[in-house]
Amino acid sequence: MATVAVLGGGSFGTAMANMIAANGHAVTLWMRDPANAEQTQQSRRNSAYLPDYPLVDGLLISADLNAALASAEVIFFAVPSKALRSLARAVAPLADADAGLVSMAKGIEPASFLLPSQIIEQELPNHAIAVISGPNLAAEICQRQITATVVASSSAPLCAQVQELIASDYFRVYANTDRFGVELAGALKNIYAIIAGIVAALGMGQNSRAVMLTRSLAEMSRFAVKLGADPMTFLGLSGVGDLYVTCSSPLSRNYQIGAAIGAGRTLEQAIADVGQTAEGVNTTRIVVAKAAELGIYMPLASALYGSLFEGRSIEGGLRDMMSAEQNSDVEPTASR
Repeated sequence: MATVAVLGGGSFGTAMANMIAANGHAVTLWMRDPANAEQTQQSRRNSAYLPDYPLVDGLLISADLNAALASAEVIFFAVPSKALRSLARAVAPLADADAGLVSMAKGIEPASFLLPSQIIEQELPNHAIAVISGPNLAAEICQRQITATVVASSSAPLCAQVQELIASDYFRVYANTDRFGVELAGALKNIYAIIAGIVAALGMGQNSRAVMLTRSLAEMSRFAVKLGADPMTFLGLSGVGDLYVTCSSPLSRNYQIGAAIGAGRTLEQAIADVGQTAEGVNTTRIVVAKAAELGIYMPLASALYGSLFEGRSIEGGLRDMMSAEQNSDVEPTASR
């Protein structure tokens, strides 16, 4: 039996903590708000995010960060990326020196262009670090639907430990050594989930959606390879798998944002409608700026940026892509 802390009481953090506890491990789910933590501990339901999902008796819920981290052998970070650095800084003096650290956040820090695990690495050096990413809608995990994810790390022992902690007869965990590529894929796909929601709301057909999905994958891999990721990573669960789910499921928060915008809502109204963090909005701003700096061709992301922040029509951006030079379908990556 391992001792585990899951930091962040959102839907994915709650589902992950419950799965680990159901596997017989000692787990504390940390929530920032004491009232929410107390209510969840007593009712055995996270009413704000997963009200119909019963929590196993062995799962502890606490707002006491010190108590949550006591003797924790593995610490999972499941907070939005904008809150990650401050939390990692608070964890640093409390974490056991040998604790493995696992990021489940998806996003990019604006000023530094650092991914979540890189932020954790800065604040907690000398720890083994892994990331988890994949097509993992929390609501479907709670229904025990067949699901798979990727754990990526340069530490084979930590990958094996995470696999043992969360694997079950309905949740499969595959390992990967390309931590950067897996994590970058998890951030980038949120951009294209917003576009997919817009495309669906506009009533575009299956041909159009297929173009959007495959060119989204091309943009993601083009951008990632330029930054040093392995292009093969994007053919796996954290790439095409996660992209497919977030671009096709109404359960995806970023898809919901896009659908609301496609239906005529403003960005501010769409965010209010969804009511939860949608990382893709800020990621679009950050990635389009980086692509311009590096000279990377990303017409779909640029079209979304114009729609979100400059009042342009997304249809106009898509038409611009269609009238541009017709490049190769599958781009060579050997030169990376």
